[in-house]
Amino acid sequence: MNTQRAAEVQAVLEGVDLPATKAELIAYARAQSPSYVADLEGLPDEQFDRLDAVGELLTPGPTAPAPAERPPLAESGKPPGGDDYVKPFPSDTGQVRRDAPPANPPEKAIEQASERQKRQAAARS
Repeated sequence: MNTQRAAEVQAVLEGVDLPATKAELIAYARAQSPSYVADLEGLPDEQFDRLDAVGELLTPGPTAPAPAERPPLAESGKPPGGDDYVKPFPSDTGQVRRDAPPANPPEKAIEQASERQKRQAAARS
């Protein structure tokens, strides 16, 4: 049952003498508005001291989140920068690493960047 319907049931029960048993609530609802009797029949057989307790039992509580379909994958290798990634003050900050791929050494990347800057400067002039 949704919260709006539970609030309507509580509104119909306004005026019932509390504390009231489930049977007394059903009898009162039958006299006021019989369309709400079916909603009250699912209540437990106990005595109710307040109408909010009736509304709480009629409204489903929050449900637990659905479990993940599959667990996340394990980390694949070291993070960028290797072990220095987690060091607050790595020893080789700003240094060119010599573990670059042979097909693209750092010198080649620096040369390409320099050439690109020269072309851009020439295009602006």
